[in-house]
Amino acid sequence: MFGINGTEMIILIVLALIVIGPSRMPEYAKKLGEFVKTFRRKALDARRAVREDFGDEFDLDWQKLDPRQYDPRRIVREALAEEDGQHAQQIQQGHQSQAATQTAVTVSPIERYMEQAKKRDRSKPAPFDSEAT
Repeated sequence: MFGINGTEMIILIVLALIVIGPSRMPEYAKKLGEFVKTFRRKALDARRAVREDFGDEFDLDWQKLDPRQYDPRRIVREALAEEDGQHAQQIQQGHQSQAATQTAVTVSPIERYMEQAKKRDRSKPAPFDSEAT
């Protein structure tokens, strides 16, 4: 609830009791309750007005409008998970040989690099592109 944990909520309530005072607390609690009821009623009225104006077929998907979906960390995490899922599907479908499947599943990236380094022909120089530098 608004990023406030239980301990912080208790501290806020105690501070409110001290600042407002116990004599005025019931009055302010009643005003807060009325405000919440009014806010809910206005939100329901706004929703009803949107449905009347745009029709019943107009139904918003609030998840598509959630700004948290644009968090870069989440986007990267989902992309990596998607790549892992596609890689696992390729392995399950048998697009790779049995040896490659075992290498992809059980070998760490460092071990894969070492295997590739062993395969390189050291008698030839490494490829160099003069236009790239």
